[in-house]
Amino acid sequence: MNVKALALLLAGAALTTNVADACTNYIVTKGASKDGSCILSYSADSHTLFGELYFYARGIHAPGTMRTIHEWDTGKFLGQIPEAPQTYQVVGNMNEHQLIIGESTYGGREGLADTTGLIDYGTLIYATLQRAKNAREAIKTMAELVEKYGYYSEGESISIVDPNEAWVFEIIGKGTQMVADKKTNLRFNKYKGAVWVAVRIPDGYISGHANHARITTFPLEKASKNSISSKNLKKIFEPNIEYVYAHDVISFAREKGFFTGSDAEFSFSDTYAPLDFGGARGCEARVWSFFREFDPGMSKYEDYALGHNLKNRMPLYIKPDRKVSVQDVMQAMRNHYEGTSMDMTKDCGAGPYASPYRWRPMTWKVDGQAYTNERATATQQTGWAYVAQSRSWLPNEIGGLYWFTVDDVANAPFTPIYPCTNQIPDNYKVGNGSMVKYSPTSAFWLFNRVTNYVYGRYSMMYPDLLKAQQELEIGHFASTASVESKALELYKENPSKAVDLLTEYTNSTASKTFNRWKELDEYLLVKYIDGNIKKEKDGKFETNGYNENMPAFPLQPGYPEWWKRAVKDQAGDRLKVVD
Repeated sequence: MNVKALALLLAGAALTTNVADACTNYIVTKGASKDGSCILSYSADSHTLFGELYFYARGIHAPGTMRTIHEWDTGKFLGQIPEAPQTYQVVGNMNEHQLIIGESTYGGREGLADTTGLIDYGTLIYATLQRAKNAREAIKTMAELVEKYGYYSEGESISIVDPNEAWVFEIIGKGTQMVADKKTNLRFNKYKGAVWVAVRIPDGYISGHANHARITTFPLEKASKNSISSKNLKKIFEPNIEYVYAHDVISFAREKGFFTGSDAEFSFSDTYAPLDFGGARGCEARVWSFFREFDPGMSKYEDYALGHNLKNRMPLYIKPDRKVSVQDVMQAMRNHYEGTSMDMTKDCGAGPYASPYRWRPMTWKVDGQAYTNERATATQQTGWAYVAQSRSWLPNEIGGLYWFTVDDVANAPFTPIYPCTNQIPDNYKVGNGSMVKYSPTSAFWLFNRVTNYVYGRYSMMYPDLLKAQQELEIGHFASTASVESKALELYKENPSKAVDLLTEYTNSTASKTFNRWKELDEYLLVKYIDGNIKKEKDGKFETNGYNENMPAFPLQPGYPEWWKRAVKDQAGDRLKVVD
């Protein structure tokens, strides 16, 4: 989600980064995935975003129909633009043609947002999903929208994935400089539009971004047959094209004094989002944590992830040492830097129950020196998240599979959603609760009840949550395979029957997920009430042997040795037991 820069004062220098609220995208191309699907994951992380599943019905729109634009982050009215003659159905961030889009905000150089623009990054995503059938159409659509109507938001990294290709599209505005038209004397923004570059991730590779611009140098049109500028967007559908960029991406940087080298030396990231400690430690480290799971050689970039060697920059994409499954990506989205020097369970900030969470703000000072907590991939402020699959060998109605969850990905279950569905599950539906209105039937509020209880005694309670999470998801993977087999047979007879089956399955499975989590919520409360742990036997709580409603005396595990010593050292003789 969009965030304002957070100042980190380290070693006496003011360094700007975006780590307060942030999003993470992981990309797996079809040649790198275990089942041949293109995979995109995205966590929409914000302390003010409500977790719900968006739905836009397909439509035919008469000439003159207008689209009203409200900024996604705030709801602020920005204006109207003409609606497309035809729009496609969108569920979440995936449309009926298996096109998926995600984002992460990197902010970039200050002052480059176009305050006169009509297209914020949320509109850019959802309008494009409604207008484009594949990744290349999406890039063309995005470029044309911001050129015509102006780009309102900060710098964004955008993932664009279809059944065959995966792209990273990075964009930033050109600021606002109002000038008067000499003939009409009407004022307009001299810098309307945006600068951007898009790179196709080679098949067989994986990529990712997490709130820092990651595209550095790229071949220019005049030097490569694989590259085109926005002046030649009509060529984007030629299969050899792998790089597309705004025609003024370099000239604008020169005009503003951001870049003075040769064209061949131009780096989008270094020019429009100069890297600093926060950008590496709070953002790039999340991509590193994903890459290292599939390439042991990524250990050579740990100093970069720590923010200690910014010149040792990671590549935009890597070739994994094995095929990557959807379950692998889910696990990567649940990462807290386990097994690394940034493991969040290993310092005293984890508390007595090894919590991998730190409440905000992320930075603080002691004796004038600034310090920071880690910002892991899995985080408490997630509104919603997905791991989506686009599968080229299946009809669109069946091939698009959108694994969706709300709240903290590490402590919440994914449920399968088919974007062909014409009915959104009630527990995830827009309008069922909000960030300021509790709803007992909202998955977001139920999942938050569970996670916020588990956070308090994480090492004790998390195993119970993990067991329920794994049971659900293993069952979901088995049932999706079965239902898709039936859907394919129905599709041959009548595609609408396949859609009906997948709609029913989507809704019944989502309901099953919600109900299982409700059982977990009740179970955890009963088991762990008041700091105790009830004893269990054969799947039931033990009784005292006399009264079936009276439990056996509970376990009282207390605190770890290091915690007791820390309390003793701080309290001194105040807590000492005197004989």
